[in-house]
Amino acid sequence: MISTVLSQRTKDINTEKATKLLFSRYKNAKQLANASLKSVEKLIYGTGFYKTKAKRIKGIAKVILSKYNGKVPSDFDELMKLKGVGRKTANCVLVYAFRKQAIPVDTHVNRIANRLGLVKTRTPEETEEQLVSIVPKKYWIEINELMVKFGQRKCFPRNPRCDICSLRKLCDYYREVVSLKR
Repeated sequence: MISTVLSQRTKDINTEKATKLLFSRYKNAKQLANASLKSVEKLIYGTGFYKTKAKRIKGIAKVILSKYNGKVPSDFDELMKLKGVGRKTANCVLVYAFRKQAIPVDTHVNRIANRLGLVKTRTPEETEEQLVSIVPKKYWIEINELMVKFGQRKCFPRNPRCDICSLRKLCDYYREVVSLKR
């Protein structure tokens, strides 16, 4: 849960470093809820937006401690009640913490699903809704990780590596944008 909050608008390497630092100092929701805001800010500084994230993290820890006996809820609706937790974060927690079927949609998943032509949407929420309706449930847990890695390694926001992409023959973006330039 906390790592997912830290990951918002930052690179994975910065998220991993901040998560390790934070949890080397604060081992559970109780310790985190009672931590000083300045201490949390200092530990997560490298993630960017550290002041906002520190407040959210402390707030989430306090609610998890008081309402859920120190345990992160494994229910989507309960997760969504936590301030600072949106659909992507809730779905990431379900998939990565509890191995429950969900489709977290971040910028990579939204971009790639649209480029490939799986969906024609504008927002991550619309993309999630459409992917849920077309992707067999047995693939939901894997789809986020696969698309995120694909987006980080080949299908970049600018200058995607269509020349080495094994999906280009199936890709709307390649057919409509790249092949027209040639």
